[in-house]
Amino acid sequence: MNLGSVIKDIRKQKGQTQTEFASSCGITQTYLSQIENNTKEPNLSTLKEISSKLDIPLPILFFMSLNDDDIAPEKRKAFEIINPSVKSLINEFFRVSK
Repeated sequence: MNLGSVIKDIRKQKGQTQTEFASSCGITQTYLSQIENNTKEPNLSTLKEISSKLDIPLPILFFMSLNDDDIAPEKRKAFEIINPSVKSLINEFFRVSK
């Protein structure tokens, strides 16, 4: 799961600096940097605040951050088939690209 990179990409698409975004979420810029670099795992309340400020539902953030290692081997083929379509739909609905 690459949640930090997804948060970073969406934040940048929205034109916010780390300092601006961290302040709006009630966390430090250093902590946000650690989250975005996947060196710290935020708690659920912090993730909810981040998703709220990004205007992206938390389950969508989780889905966008999935990679093949997060999917059971027997389901990877199905994931590879549906993943591009689902991400395209998410992009259209939430104006997120990744």
